[in-house]
Amino acid sequence: MSRRQCILAAGLNAKTRVHGLGDGARWIIDQFGEQFGAQGTYLVDFYHSSEYLAGAAPVMNQRQPKMWLRRQQGRLLSNRLGSVLKSLLTKQEPKEAAESPVRDAHRYLTERANHLDYAGARKANLPIGSGEIESGHRHVIQQRLKLSGAWWRERNAEAMLSLRVCRANQTWLPYWTNFAAIEN
Repeated sequence: MSRRQCILAAGLNAKTRVHGLGDGARWIIDQFGEQFGAQGTYLVDFYHSSEYLAGAAPVMNQRQPKMWLRRQQGRLLSNRLGSVLKSLLTKQEPKEAAESPVRDAHRYLTERANHLDYAGARKANLPIGSGEIESGHRHVIQQRLKLSGAWWRERNAEAMLSLRVCRANQTWLPYWTNFAAIEN
C-alpha cells in the first residue's frame, strides 16, 4: 500500500484538514507538503523549539536561564516569534565561534517561522507536542523493525510498516477487503 493509499484508507477526502507535527526536519516538512498540500498545516513540535531555546538560555541569562526560557516559551505559545528572535539577536555569537547555541536557536526558529502557530493549534484543540507520535513510532514501527538480528529490504520494510499502520489505525479489515477486490 502506498503512502497515498494509506492516507486515503484512513479517511482523507477533499474536505479533510490534516494537522502535521514533527521535529521540523526540512525533508519531513517537504514530504508533508507533497502529501497534503493546502489540506495540511505542519507544526514544529513545541519540545523541539524549546530544546533550541534551552540551549541558548545559559548564554542569554546566566543567572536565571530557566526564567528566560519560560518567557520565550510563553512568547512562542502566543505567536510572538518576533519578540523571541529579537531577544536572541542581542547575544548572537560570532560566525566563527566554535559553539553557537544562540545563533543556532535563531536560525532554527527563523527557518521554521511558517510552522510555529502554537496559538492557532491550541485554539483548535490540536496537539503541539509529538509525545503521542513518538510513542506510536516506538510501538508501531520500531517494535517490529528493530528486532534483534532482523534486517529488511526497503520494499519489504515499507510493506510491513503499511500493515502495522493499518492495524494500529483499525483499517486492517478494509485493507484486506480492498486487497482481495484488487486481486480478483
